[in-house]
Amino acid sequence: MGANVSSPDQRFQVADFRSRKPWTPRVEPEISPFKVNSPFIVEIKTMNQWKSRLNAFKDTNKLLVIEFTAKWCGPCKSLEPKLEELAAKYTDVEFVKIDVDVLVSVWMQYNLHTLPGIVFMKRGQEVDRVVGLKVDELKRKLQKHTQPFY
Repeated sequence: MGANVSSPDQRFQVADFRSRKPWTPRVEPEISPFKVNSPFIVEIKTMNQWKSRLNAFKDTNKLLVIEFTAKWCGPCKSLEPKLEELAAKYTDVEFVKIDVDVLVSVWMQYNLHTLPGIVFMKRGQEVDRVVGLKVDELKRKLQKHTQPFY
């Protein structure tokens, strides 16, 4: 058996190594499925932020719409632009988004098992909910809870 010998053309040359730029990892910017600074939907990121938002709406008749979502959830990504449109249309309604991976305890508090989950609240109490990607049902319930009472 002979030694594995390569020809001079096949050998790695030190000069080639010196002329190359050092390797640097390529970092891709994170592409978020959510709009980072939505003018219509407030993203809740901490428990203190959630508690203060909830307390602010306990003494008001204003409708609070809570979207429970996750970055890995395909239906949640599909719902996002539709929810943006609704939030732009219903400016008298407060829309908030909660990532279930960030605030698991809030998600568990509402006993949701499917995403996306939308909870409607008035005066600190749940008045309705939509579970799953049901845009028509979401529109109906949003209209129902924003109708003025005579």
